[in-house]
Amino acid sequence: MSLVNVFEAASALPTSWNSRLLGQVGTAGVKVLRMDGQPVASEVHAMTEVLFVVVGRLELTVDGVEVTVGPGEMYWVAAGTHHAVRPGSRGTLVIVEVPEE
Repeated sequence: MSLVNVFEAASALPTSWNSRLLGQVGTAGVKVLRMDGQPVASEVHAMTEVLFVVVGRLELTVDGVEVTVGPGEMYWVAAGTHHAVRPGSRGTLVIVEVPEE
């Protein structure tokens, strides 16, 4: 894989909250998305997600517990875990999706 500018990739996204696959590392997918302050309803995935905040802040509710992830921090959401994005989440997020074996 060649050099990827995460900020440019996020800026090129047509809308917020729609991720773009940047590449694969083994079986894991690496995505980028832009957060715009709007909430995202609760969801659950069949794979683990590692959420890395490049810039900004991610406000989550994970299994009923409020979690704030700041710039330079990452948070693991285990497969099968309910999570929602609370209002006020803004910035650039890198997501690593790790399929369950």
